[in-house]
Amino acid sequence: MEADYNIRVVKYFIVTALAWALVGMLVGLMLAAQLYWPALNFDSEYFQFGRLRPLHTSGVIFGFTVNILMGTSLYIVQRTGRTPLFNNTLAWMVYWGWQLVLMLAVITLPLGFTTSKEYAELEWPIDILIAVVWVMYAVLFFGTVGKRTVKHIFVSNWFFGAFIIVIAMIFIVNNLEYPVSLWKSYSIYSGTQDAIVQWWWGHNAVGFLLTAGIIGMNYYFISKATERPIYSYRLSVVNFWGLVGFYTWAGTHHLIYSSVDDWVQNLGIIMSLLLWLPSWAGAFNNLMTLLSNKEKLKHDFVMLFFLSAVIYYALATLEGPLLSIRWFNMVAHNTEWIVGHVHSAALGWVAMSGFAVFYYFIPRLWGYTEMWSRRLMKWHFWFSHIGITLYAVALWIGGIGQGYMWLKQNADGSLAYSFVESMNFVGPWFLMRFIGGAFFVAGVLIMLYNFYRTLTQSWDAREPAREVAYAD
Repeated sequence: MEADYNIRVVKYFIVTALAWALVGMLVGLMLAAQLYWPALNFDSEYFQFGRLRPLHTSGVIFGFTVNILMGTSLYIVQRTGRTPLFNNTLAWMVYWGWQLVLMLAVITLPLGFTTSKEYAELEWPIDILIAVVWVMYAVLFFGTVGKRTVKHIFVSNWFFGAFIIVIAMIFIVNNLEYPVSLWKSYSIYSGTQDAIVQWWWGHNAVGFLLTAGIIGMNYYFISKATERPIYSYRLSVVNFWGLVGFYTWAGTHHLIYSSVDDWVQNLGIIMSLLLWLPSWAGAFNNLMTLLSNKEKLKHDFVMLFFLSAVIYYALATLEGPLLSIRWFNMVAHNTEWIVGHVHSAALGWVAMSGFAVFYYFIPRLWGYTEMWSRRLMKWHFWFSHIGITLYAVALWIGGIGQGYMWLKQNADGSLAYSFVESMNFVGPWFLMRFIGGAFFVAGVLIMLYNFYRTLTQSWDAREPAREVAYAD
């Protein structure tokens, strides 16, 4: 049975995810540099911040994250269901179809073809292609679940199934549009309705791609790396149903102090606060799984990357609900504080989870039991932490300062600070942000070199990959 598993398509997805991680983060580093040195746009329309920024977010979210989730989900559903993929031809159609989406994004976004909607900038022909590929992915995944040879559906597959269904639903609804030419369309929604639908999509793209999907991936690989079963089945149930029940309603916390009805704003606030429970239930569950093998945790950098990711997830899911509270939001909204929050989660939770999976998974896919250099793993680990710390702290401080300066009034009610003064204040923190990003990207380059040496040399660690049976 194991010989029938389609591992080749999984390898393609994982290596492609690794490549997009580098590309997306390099573009992000260029954007961070432009904020401090605007001349780095080279006076070119194709290198403007407004055109590169959606390329950065699309590269990281749809390139790095979706590829790693597709690859790991197709591997996990085979292993835990003890069955080959539903259809191998369909698997390759999903892989190449998704890469076509990404290549079209690389071409069209710098050319300025965009809907201008957050995380949904791609124009209508590419949206149709995304929907078609996503439906094929859903058929492939659920078809494989349906033909499993064991009764139990492992918890990771719950989360993968949820993120596949919810992303399909909200992407299609948010991207309903009127085409006016081959590369231009207008949303069928307008005004307040457009904002509500957009942030229903925008927040849940984070909630289900960058949260539910990553949680599903981590439940499997943390158990593998730890060589222990998941700490609590009950907590995984709380984690799953809490996210599914609360997350889809929380998007309107992006629209506080807007023209959206107060009850809609309040619903978003309440659901954001309720998200503490399932989020921390999941974080605690993974933390206790990692701590169940303390001896290995002391020296295993795969486990240490996972531990860091879980801690950053707990911190981000504490800060997120706080930022949805009205008086907190009044200070933070539209400031660099929000950017710091997003990136502490994206770099700390999503990227660190991805790095842990890469380090555990890639050597085993190619028949190795360990990486070429543990020292380089250590350097990567600390470069990542230094980068995240500098990045997040810089934007927290800069954002709090911005919020205070924008709200400060003189006795006559006039603003105490001009917008230019607030930008001058945040300037040095932009430089610190760039330095933090440079550390983080340097860590990625170290990781890539380590993989290169691992996969291109014959050395004693090569032997048939070993699977620990706990998660299966």
